[in-house]
Amino acid sequence: MTGLALTTTTVGVATPAAGAAGSAATTTDNQRKPKGTPVPCDTDALIAAITLANARGGATLNLATDCTYLLTADIDGAGLPAITTPITLNGGTHTTIERAAAADEFRILTVNAGGDLTLNKLTIAGGNTTEAGGAILVNSGGAATVKHSTIVRNIAAGGGAITNSGTTTVQQSTISGNIASTGGGITNFGALSITKSHVDGNTATNVGGGIANSGSGSIQVTRSTVNGNRSQGSGGGLFLATSGASTLTKTEISRNTGQDSGGIFTVTGPLTLRFVTLDSNTATAGDGGGIRIIGGTTAVVEDSTITNNNATAASGGGVRNGGTLLVRRTKVAGNTANQGGGIDNGNVATLFDTKVTRNVATTDGGGIFNAGTVELNTATGTIVVGNRPNNCVNVPGCAG
Repeated sequence: MTGLALTTTTVGVATPAAGAAGSAATTTDNQRKPKGTPVPCDTDALIAAITLANARGGATLNLATDCTYLLTADIDGAGLPAITTPITLNGGTHTTIERAAAADEFRILTVNAGGDLTLNKLTIAGGNTTEAGGAILVNSGGAATVKHSTIVRNIAAGGGAITNSGTTTVQQSTISGNIASTGGGITNFGALSITKSHVDGNTATNVGGGIANSGSGSIQVTRSTVNGNRSQGSGGGLFLATSGASTLTKTEISRNTGQDSGGIFTVTGPLTLRFVTLDSNTATAGDGGGIRIIGGTTAVVEDSTITNNNATAASGGGVRNGGTLLVRRTKVAGNTANQGGGIDNGNVATLFDTKVTRNVATTDGGGIFNAGTVELNTATGTIVVGNRPNNCVNVPGCAG
């Protein structure tokens, strides 16, 4: 290795993937990448290139295809130098940055104030830390963009894949198989945008199997999936405890499991769901198979479906509402609970042009169980029919 060599001791090795023809990217792959500095399949070369890029105010680095940059040493809590300037890491076919299984525990990347990291066509794997951000930690004042990439098998106290306190954008990427106490996939305290991506199959030992949004964090999730995540506490799919806004559009939230609320658990801050599918989520012991809304939250659900969710041990198979809920042009069907198969309302719920059908309660309120105020607005097309053992309890304008 020449030009990028460090004067420190060797801190890692890189291994070509099986079947690789060589350590450098092919001419065809290089032609497809933006102009930048090629980094050979050598971990020391990658560390040196990032160090030099930080010193020179940023760079675009083109990593080798068919290569695993295997990280073996802890550099201030991460396997690579902290990002403090605008740096783009371009990968390609089978380009991976991974912590060695036998190495000390550390995350893969840290982005500090002034840093702006872009990952393109990379796999990030194996980070393990008792702190935040198993793969990536974005500190306040930092930014990260993850494009066409995969972040898998990382472990942290919070944010198995990513903890964001700055600005993070995830585009056309997959975040799966990560584990944390809070936010199995992502924990967010800043501004988070997810588009055309999959946050699937992550696990939280506390809350937020897929995503945990906390503090004053805001999130926008568009044309994505939050599927098959698990939480041993609240919010199998998403746990929202923030003063910031959470907006989900054209997104599927399915087959998530939480002890309390399988799909979405929201505590504070405005929540908006538009063209969202909440399907087959399960609350194993608590309320809100599909979604649980705590007092103080205002939730708007429009043009969506809330189907086949269950809270058989408690209330609100589809929705358990303790806040202010507005539902428009939405189907609530096939949900199951002990009480309030479709909707269990404890505060204020207003429905326009909404269908509550074929829901089942073990005890009472197959369609809607109401202990607060429910306005059906039947003139707009709202119907509550075909629910068992009855359609409604204490809902004006609804035939029991």
